[in-house]
Amino acid sequence: MEKLYYQNKEFKYYEYESEEEFEEKIVDYAGKIFGKKSIYIDLKKRIGKEKILSIPDGYLIDFSFEQDPKLYIIENELAIHDAYRHIGQQILRFAISYKATGRKIKRFLLNDIVNNETKKEIVDNAISKAGYRNIDNLLEDIIFDKEVGCIVVIDKNSEELENVLSQLTIKTDIIEFQSYICNDELVHKFIPFQQDIKTESKIEDDISPDELDTIVVPAREEGFNEVFIGEDCWYSIRMSSSMIDRVKYIAAYQTSPIS
Repeated sequence: MEKLYYQNKEFKYYEYESEEEFEEKIVDYAGKIFGKKSIYIDLKKRIGKEKILSIPDGYLIDFSFEQDPKLYIIENELAIHDAYRHIGQQILRFAISYKATGRKIKRFLLNDIVNNETKKEIVDNAISKAGYRNIDNLLEDIIFDKEVGCIVVIDKNSEELENVLSQLTIKTDIIEFQSYICNDELVHKFIPFQQDIKTESKIEDDISPDELDTIVVPAREEGFNEVFIGEDCWYSIRMSSSMIDRVKYIAAYQTSPIS
């Protein structure tokens, strides 16, 4: 059993009893998981007709890239669910049906935003920076003109899940959210969404994520010479789906003891 030690306490891995319990925790921590430059909309609505149905657990409007906001569907899942029959099919159904039901999606997203002052303030601020006329113009763009993405939040990632999602045409990110318990105290472990484009440096305000086009990787001398230079490529690395089309350059730095 996995354990975590924090402030001289031993926390054991916490198994969620149901997807509903897990989803409640994701909603509670949505601001920390997805960041302050996004709004999480916890609405389960029926999308599609007849046999093509999908009920996403939520929606995310992400403003990490100020000039390129994006809409994501959210699937909160437990690893015990079958990656093929449950998670993969659920996302596939939505990918097939969401364009045809875009007006319905737009209507309840708009209602949720305008009826929540905090969300409306975030959206209004983002609109002014991105050059949209109003909220309606923003929603038209991210629903009908841009490619929608998907984020799977799961307690344990697996190679099987990554293989399934790689076969789908909809771009998908995976966030692993794990919890540990000591008595009645819960602590959580996760990597925030879009963490690879965020910085804690003092010059953060001078850097716009929209300008990012380079990824920097650590390398040992042998790997650098044989792979980076010799084969003109590099090993597989994880990055958010929104960065894949933006990266033009890759830079390498030599690790310790040279650093």
